[in-house]
Amino acid sequence: MKKLFVLLFLILYSFGFSQVKLLSWNVENFGKSKSNAEIAYIATLLNKYDLVALQEVVAGYGGAQAVARLADELNRKGNKWEYTISDPTTSTPSKTERYAFLWKTAQLKKIGKAWLEKNYASVIEREPYLCTFEYHKKQFTAVSFHAITKSKQPEKEIKYFKFFPSAYPKSNLIFMGDFNCPQSHSVFDPLRKIGFASALVNQKTSLKRSCKNGECLASEFDNMYFSKSKIKKLNAGVVLFYEKFSTLKEAHTISDHCPIWMEFSLN
Repeated sequence: MKKLFVLLFLILYSFGFSQVKLLSWNVENFGKSKSNAEIAYIATLLNKYDLVALQEVVAGYGGAQAVARLADELNRKGNKWEYTISDPTTSTPSKTERYAFLWKTAQLKKIGKAWLEKNYASVIEREPYLCTFEYHKKQFTAVSFHAITKSKQPEKEIKYFKFFPSAYPKSNLIFMGDFNCPQSHSVFDPLRKIGFASALVNQKTSLKRSCKNGECLASEFDNMYFSKSKIKKLNAGVVLFYEKFSTLKEAHTISDHCPIWMEFSLN
C-alpha cells in the first residue's frame, strides 16, 4: 500500500511540476563551415533540452543542410527530434539569415506551420520566426529573433515587440534570441508593464576575443522574455561552453555567443 501511495504521489508530482527545457543560441555562421566534429559537439550540448531555437543559420547553401546534419546527429542520441527552418529573412543580402527550431517529439508537438513575421519585415532587419508548440495539452509560441548590431541601435527594432501580444492575443508568447541589447534597457519597459519578465538579469552572454583578468564574457545581449501570468520560470542560465576549450579562439569556432536556457511550466 505504501509503495502504491508513493507511485501515485510521483505521478501527480510529475504532472503538477512538468516542465519544458528551452534553449536559445546565436550559433554564429551556422552552415557548411561547421565541421562534423563541431556539429557533433553542438548536438551533445543540446541533447538535454526539449526545444532549441537557433539564430544566425546561414541563408545560402549550407545553412539548411547544417541544421539537417545537426538533427541527424541528435537523432543518434536516443531521442526523436524534428526541426523546421525559416526562409531567408527579407533583410539586405549581406545581413539575411535563417532561423531554426529543433524539438523532441516525445515532449512537444508542433502546431501548424512556423512563420516569419512579415508584418514588420520593413522595419526589422531580420524579422522574427514564430512557431507554436503543445506540451501536455497547453500551448506556447516561441518567437526567435536576431537584432541588428548595437551600433545600429537594436532598440529601433525591439520596440515593435510590444505590439505582438495584442497581435496574437490567444498566443502564449516567449521572445528569445540575441537582442544586442541588455534587459535593463527602457525599450523593454512596455513588455514589463504588461507582465513580461526576462529569464536572465545582469548576465553577460557574448564572448570576448580573449579573456582578461579571468573575465571572458562581453555583453548582456541574449535573453528570453515571457508572461509571468502564463509561465512559471523554474530555472534559467547560460551554458559556459567555452570553458571546455583551451582558448577562446578555439571556442569561437563554435560561436561567439553562449547558449541560454530556461526551464518552465505552463500555468
